[in-house]
Amino acid sequence: MNQETIQHSEQKKSCINCGAELLYKPGSSEIKCDYCGHEETIEKAISEFEELELYPYLEKMGAQSHTEKISMLHCKSCGANQHVEENYKSLHCVYCSQPLVVEDTYHEDWILPGAVLPFQLTHKKSHEIFRRWVKGLWFAPNKLQKAALDPEKTKGLYVPYWTFDAELFANYRGQRGDYYYVTESYNTVENGKTVRRTRQVQKTRWTPASGTISGFVDDTLVSASKQRKNSLPHSIARWDLNSLETFNSKYLAGFVTEKYTLPLEDGHLKSKKEAEKIAHNWACRDIGGDTQRVSSLKMKLSEETFKHILLPVYISSYVYNNKKYNFYVNGQTGVISGNRPYSFWKIFFTVLLAISIIAIIALVSQQ
Repeated sequence: MNQETIQHSEQKKSCINCGAELLYKPGSSEIKCDYCGHEETIEKAISEFEELELYPYLEKMGAQSHTEKISMLHCKSCGANQHVEENYKSLHCVYCSQPLVVEDTYHEDWILPGAVLPFQLTHKKSHEIFRRWVKGLWFAPNKLQKAALDPEKTKGLYVPYWTFDAELFANYRGQRGDYYYVTESYNTVENGKTVRRTRQVQKTRWTPASGTISGFVDDTLVSASKQRKNSLPHSIARWDLNSLETFNSKYLAGFVTEKYTLPLEDGHLKSKKEAEKIAHNWACRDIGGDTQRVSSLKMKLSEETFKHILLPVYISSYVYNNKKYNFYVNGQTGVISGNRPYSFWKIFFTVLLAISIIAIIALVSQQ
């Protein structure tokens, strides 16, 4: 199976009154039946979400009490692997909208999420953000605006991330740079004559530096999706993790949930690189001065823990001239980003109009 695929699910909850689907109500702690109005409160967890000890999971690949087996479906059109519950709303790929075949189901283990950041924006609100954004695009094809106005093309998606915590300790060696200024003379030409002037030139005085740094690295965030296509833009991949809730599948009701495709081990390696950047910044801060050089850094991480978390995004896709374009809205903050096509004819006629205006202005000027 291709390692660079997407996997996701739709969690369904039934109303006790009429049997219709209960959906999570964004920005609240409730799930609601849109048919009869029945609401249920999502129970608050007694304990906070758990930080899992890292190395037992790396050794056993998560084969503990925090794992379960899920059913998967493979999209033959785009290669995405989808996880759906028995009471699914539809069997269509969230990315390319192509039908899925239930007979192709297979089973796979995964590490259960430890926490979830519930959607704060409703589907309607996200669609309004999409619509305003598309209207503001210069030279966008008219078909794009019509497609963006279709709410069915906008889906709420929980995307998977790993977060890592650790105690960091490091020894470093480097140099501290302090700025000083010297007066320098130079020649310049003024009014056709060569004159002598002076100016202040910045210099750097370097002195050896070394020391130790330590501290707690909290919630290093690593995307758990390994795909190269359809990856989230960095501009929207920013969330306030202080709003995380202990995982409860009721938060997922009515939304699609993507399964991680980046293994925990690979996520850990990425988090170590981020920890090295943090250690380098701490070393520079410890060295002080106006500028710094770090020549060597020996870092050690201890008491490492991790979480598998789900974060909210609205996604819409559109095919124009046989090419797919994706648009994303952060389900917590409302920040939007995406790629877009351009209309050749709109650009052509705009350029033609500009040339005509310039020609008219030139003609008037000559007369």
